[in-house]
Amino acid sequence: MIDMIVTDPTLLIEYTLMAMLLAVGVAIVRLRDLFAVVMLLGVYSLLSAAWFVSLDALDVGFTEAAVGAGISTLLLLAAMLLTARSAEPVSAIRHWSAFAVALAGGAALFYAIGDMPAFGDPDAPANAYVGLQYLERTQADIGVPNVVTAVLASYRGFDTLGEVVVIFAAGLGVMLLLGMGGRKPRKDGEGEE
Repeated sequence: MIDMIVTDPTLLIEYTLMAMLLAVGVAIVRLRDLFAVVMLLGVYSLLSAAWFVSLDALDVGFTEAAVGAGISTLLLLAAMLLTARSAEPVSAIRHWSAFAVALAGGAALFYAIGDMPAFGDPDAPANAYVGLQYLERTQADIGVPNVVTAVLASYRGFDTLGEVVVIFAAGLGVMLLLGMGGRKPRKDGEGEE
């Protein structure tokens, strides 16, 4: 296993990115400062985007970078203006119940790994049915050489439009929460703890 990691630099990159994702995730859970949490969520999204790119999923990586690190971070920062700067302490029972739910979800995911096809298996369902038709017919149907672009912009154009509408609605909702007319100036000493 160690020899495989040393000889294949992409595996080393993937394991490094996964370790960084784990470290940032633990830091996010441990922090109480909401500004630091929002910034670390942006870092987490950028690391996820880099991991997707290392797995040759460029479209997913670009989407994660734009939506996860870009737009979501801006929306969370804007929404944070309406809240306190730090989280209040939570009882220990809530910590353990959240841990139990996360542990059960993780166990279910590990249990499902056995049903997944091998990486790159040409007979996997993703490669055998609709995906194969996209690869065979995209050039004749649309004339676009990049299959991913053809799928996102043409075959699934309404789905992509729906995603853009959801992001626009989220941004509009945050703007409405913050108020279009701007914030009222605070009087001295008002709003301080």
